[in-house]
Amino acid sequence: MNLRSIDLNLLVVLDALLDEAHVSRAAERIGLSQPAMSSALERCRHLFADRLLERGAGGMVLTPKAQALADPVKEILAGMAALLDGSEPELATIRQTVRVVMADLPAVAIGPALQRRLAQTAPSITVAIMPWHGAAAALDGLGRGSIDLAVSVFPKVDSDFTRRELLQERYRVAMRRDHPAADTFNLDRWLAYPHVLVSGRGDTRGPLDEALARIGRIRQVGMVVPSFIMALPMLAESDMIGLLPSRCLPERVRSEIVAFEPPIAVEGFPLHSAWHKRRATDPAVQHVARLIEDLVSALPS
Repeated sequence: MNLRSIDLNLLVVLDALLDEAHVSRAAERIGLSQPAMSSALERCRHLFADRLLERGAGGMVLTPKAQALADPVKEILAGMAALLDGSEPELATIRQTVRVVMADLPAVAIGPALQRRLAQTAPSITVAIMPWHGAAAALDGLGRGSIDLAVSVFPKVDSDFTRRELLQERYRVAMRRDHPAADTFNLDRWLAYPHVLVSGRGDTRGPLDEALARIGRIRQVGMVVPSFIMALPMLAESDMIGLLPSRCLPERVRSEIVAFEPPIAVEGFPLHSAWHKRRATDPAVQHVARLIEDLVSALPS
């Protein structure tokens, strides 16, 4: 194949199309009109002799060849950027969307401050906070390039990723201030009431269940919710009890919620940020990563 006959800009187009699986979103991402993106898709199809995107039950889906192209295209673009970018661009001139996977807390806790700092330092960078569905899903998104940065608990990552510890978290038992168990809180009173469990994957067991199993006890999980923000009003308005990270109990809820140390030892956890090595030299991603690290690590426990 004669490379002189190929428009390498098509690789940028293809990268956006493979990430978004949606012509309009891909067009918005790289600043093309929808008709121009549709035309570029047709040129990509001709270049690779494949449909690349096809209509499925829930929208557009990648063909097997498109899935196989995703990582090599990103590697090529990252290599080209490293080759051509002799100097790092000024943050104030960067127009880019950085996609971040993060649970609702700490996202709510740091969101306003993050926006203020971006407005001062990199006003054209947009942070898109994506839903958190657990560490495995976050790493998969980083690997596929559908997200740029993740904040989660990553016990270990392979050599394709960078992981940084942001803080050490501990658990507290939370319930409404006038809960029947609040006056004489102990293990038996704790387990006498249904628990609310936070899980982005719908799990019905967590670290507490493992700790209880070691002493021959179990709890009743009354409800599983996907976010900490949903858990707090449920605790405030019912007899359910929650085992929550301490930083998920901000000062503004202390009038309604009371918190205790767990009556048995429940191991805490580190919170990490992580990104794929392709994003190690991306100034927008690294700037957002530094801001998030500063803000999350400063959250009061």
